[in-house]
Amino acid sequence: MTASRKLAVFRLPPLPTIGEIIRLYNLRAEKQLSQNFLLDMRLAGNCDTFFLCADKIVRQAGSLSNAHVCEVGPGPGGITRSILSAGAADLLVVEKDTRFIPGLQLLAEAAPGKVRIVHGDILTYKMERGFPQKLARKWDDEPPDVHIIGNLPFSVSTPLIIKWLENISNRDGPFVYGRTRLTLTFQKEVAERLTASTGSRQRSRLSVMAQSLCSVKSCFTIPGRAFVPKPQVDVGVVHFTPLVQPQIGQPFKLVEKVVRNVFQFRRKHCRRGIEMLFPEARRLELTEQMLRTADVDPTLRPTELSVPHFRNLSDAYSRLCSDNPGLLAYDFRDELRKKRRSTCIKEEEEVL
Repeated sequence: MTASRKLAVFRLPPLPTIGEIIRLYNLRAEKQLSQNFLLDMRLAGNCDTFFLCADKIVRQAGSLSNAHVCEVGPGPGGITRSILSAGAADLLVVEKDTRFIPGLQLLAEAAPGKVRIVHGDILTYKMERGFPQKLARKWDDEPPDVHIIGNLPFSVSTPLIIKWLENISNRDGPFVYGRTRLTLTFQKEVAERLTASTGSRQRSRLSVMAQSLCSVKSCFTIPGRAFVPKPQVDVGVVHFTPLVQPQIGQPFKLVEKVVRNVFQFRRKHCRRGIEMLFPEARRLELTEQMLRTADVDPTLRPTELSVPHFRNLSDAYSRLCSDNPGLLAYDFRDELRKKRRSTCIKEEEEVL
């Protein structure tokens, strides 16, 4: 109890402010890396005082007392300080940009034994090696005391969450420890897509993939003026808790293929996207069979399809793939390219 209480009331010694760190190390946010620093710990509104800050982001993760945390892209360390102040026992920070390492080392020295720094790319870092295996829990148990928190650069946020969703489906990567929770920032538009309900204008491939595997919660929006440099959009904070039982039982790549094809024609009836799953020679036949088996109305728009609709479609497509070897590997773009090449060859022959 005493050790736990000490962790909960841990306070960092006096340190330079984030603004001073930025000036001290002559740090600039790189536009090509989509970097934005969360600078203000507090923001004063026109009427009320409100907190849209590192502390508030960290609170969305739940209790971090004695927790093991991986922070993605800590930058100058604003959120890092809040994680430590929340009582984390072990903080692993993964930072790709060399310029931020000296400032993070300063923070590690101020919190002896608590901070580990990895200079690397989170897209390739082997998170399954980041924490002791003794922290692992069974998938149907409560989530482990392992958290991922990050203020993600816009350029990496979508590929990274897709990668982690696939890890959830396969129960590997950060999810070898169990149902590891994530608290992440996204461009507001992406955050809205992740949490969009059936029928909403923001409904997308991301909505279906995330909600089929996780409980997804939109936490709050951070105004762009909280960041330096100020981005042209606001930022949304989203919390993910992997589901004990995914809503769609098929392999991730199969589900993602079905969902991606349907949403590529988001303004048309869902039938249009489903057709592109099949070779032209059997397109109409197999489309009818898939829709009939899935019991899905072909005139529904992609945004009107619920996760159960996509579950039925994925199950039906899986059966068709079993009955038709090679179908899963089919990509209509390859067939289209071959057709174009053939047309070009014929035209050249006619000229000759």
